[in-house]
Amino acid sequence: MYCPIVGTLGYVLSPDRKQTLLIHRNCRENDHHLNKYNGLGGKMLANEDVMSCMRREIMEEAGIACEEVLLRGTINWTGFGPEGESWLGFIFRIDRFSGTPFTSNDEGSLSWVSIKSLDSLPMWAGDRYFLPLVFDDNPQIFHGYMPYNDGHPVSWNFVRI
Repeated sequence: MYCPIVGTLGYVLSPDRKQTLLIHRNCRENDHHLNKYNGLGGKMLANEDVMSCMRREIMEEAGIACEEVLLRGTINWTGFGPEGESWLGFIFRIDRFSGTPFTSNDEGSLSWVSIKSLDSLPMWAGDRYFLPLVFDDNPQIFHGYMPYNDGHPVSWNFVRI
């Protein structure tokens, strides 16, 4: 039986739309994401929908309120977790927010990073496949499948609708 962990992953755009707010996961030694850059997000709670989850996670991790949120896609990551667990992720772009982002949280430091320089950062190898879809101007939502094995993506397939 397939029972993935359901989560959200959000990429907050700067007002000029040239940068995104990322977390550098550098605080917890036992972190599965240690030293990687990532968007903001996490596990959905039983009593919330994916949009509520995304808004809550952004508020908890960055201290800002989402004003304009766009679903960019979904990804089925099988074998991704530290124990080989599967994740079903809802990928959002936050085009407008209110408040001033934190500079850090319990998981790491937050910083604005140029979208053009994302490829130069240490991140999950699979992120490089779907990040262009998050920031492009195509209005269609992507739905992808990215199986992982030993911390590395095995393949990447997606459709847009």
